[in-house]
Amino acid sequence: MQKILLVEDEPNIARFVELELSHEGYEVVKSADGRAGLELAEKGGFDLVLLDIMLPGISGLEVLRRLRRQSEVPVIMLTARDAVTDKVTGLDMGADDYITKPFSIEELLARIRTALRKKGAKALPRLSFGPLVMDIARHTVEADGEPVELTGREFSLLQALMENPGIVLSRETLMDRVWGYNFVGETNLVDVYIRYLRAKIAVKTPRRLIQTIRGVGYVLREEPGDASCDG
Repeated sequence: MQKILLVEDEPNIARFVELELSHEGYEVVKSADGRAGLELAEKGGFDLVLLDIMLPGISGLEVLRRLRRQSEVPVIMLTARDAVTDKVTGLDMGADDYITKPFSIEELLARIRTALRKKGAKALPRLSFGPLVMDIARHTVEADGEPVELTGREFSLLQALMENPGIVLSRETLMDRVWGYNFVGETNLVDVYIRYLRAKIAVKTPRRLIQTIRGVGYVLREEPGDASCDG
């Protein structure tokens, strides 16, 4: 039986979600406080965490930040806010997905299944391409032996490219892979993060690796190409 930690301070929502998840065969552990929820999460043993942003004690974003220091357990953020900054912040800090209240239980269950499938998918412990070495388990990247500090979103974007060397990935494909199939946003967000990624890699190695294919997307290869144009 898969075990889910639900950190939610609204009793009615927490009880409703607990009943529905239990009915679907999940074991549910609840917490209504940020600090208590973090302590439970840090002890481990959970397959997934449902984490509200607005919590007493410490916020859900702070819980996520501290949890990501030691755990890659899938986290789905629950939020009543529509502010894009909250969602982007959560995703950049390592959340796997988010859902905005009020939500349907069918949508929540679908997101949970997706997150658990990703967790269960077999991942290569290390990827390498040219000067780049990525350790997926440790969540680290090196270029020419030098560490490259990446956000969670940048790491996922680079991972998608490194898992498909020489293959052109469209902006839509990268959006689905990195931001999720139901993320509402423009595909030029990919261009912005590609620029971030290139800039951080360029500090460590002079080799141009992420190439732009005009009108299509991006590819990881060591060939002459337009490494500055995002069009």
